Amino acid sequence: MKFIIQKEIFNKLDNLIVGVVVAKGIDNSKEYPEINKLLDESIKLAESRFLDKKVKEEETIIPYREAFQNLGINPNKYQCSVEAMFTRISKGKGLPHINPLVDLNNAISLKYTLPMGTHNLALSNEDIELRFSKENDTFIPMGSEEEDNPEIGEVVYAVGNNIRTRRWAWRQSNEGKIDEKTNFVFFPIDGFIGVNEKEVELAKKELEEILQKVFNCKTISGTVDKNNNEFTINI
Repeated sequence: MKFIIQKEIFNKLDNLIVGVVVAKGIDNSKEYPEINKLLDESIKLAESRFLDKKVKEEETIIPYREAFQNLGINPNKYQCSVEAMFTRISKGKGLPHINPLVDLNNAISLKYTLPMGTHNLALSNEDIELRFSKENDTFIPMGSEEEDNPEIGEVVYAVGNNIRTRRWAWRQSNEGKIDEKTNFVFFPIDGFIGVNEKEVELAKKELEEILQKVFNCKTISGTVDKNNNEFTINI
């Protein structure tokens, strides 16, 4: 199994860099106070950070909005995942605790201002790809049972013809979602060379350390960019 970024993606996002963390052997059915604390701390910092400020004008958010525009995505209508979380928090709505893996993802994402995803890898042996959508691709939004499939040419995370995330870093699907039975996961951490690749590396390192310490699981990590567009998932 591999994680592959389609080479043509770099024609649109030349400096894209994706940190990768894969973990296996996780018990996601228990409570982990360390993760609850980490998420609460990240939410509290976000509340103070965006007090009386507009999230979309934040220096660390602007590169993602510009990237969305480069991909033909309206960033005012479709926010990248981390902007959406900050916007919710800035309006006093907080952020719910969902389950340990999702909460850990959100805590690290908020801490480093990086869009991240958490994908269940146990459902298929096919490669996971960041690519342009194509005919016969299917997408079921989180919390729904009805398909909402993209037009051909949208940037997506996909496994076979099953789209895991639409509009690059916008919304994950209902299929492949993380629940209490999930024990094999893939985290992509999206950033840009020359902008925040240091934060991508720090987030990747902290995420892997927490996974090993809290879940006592196996992990591997790496980085994918235009000079190295594949990562072998061998764990």
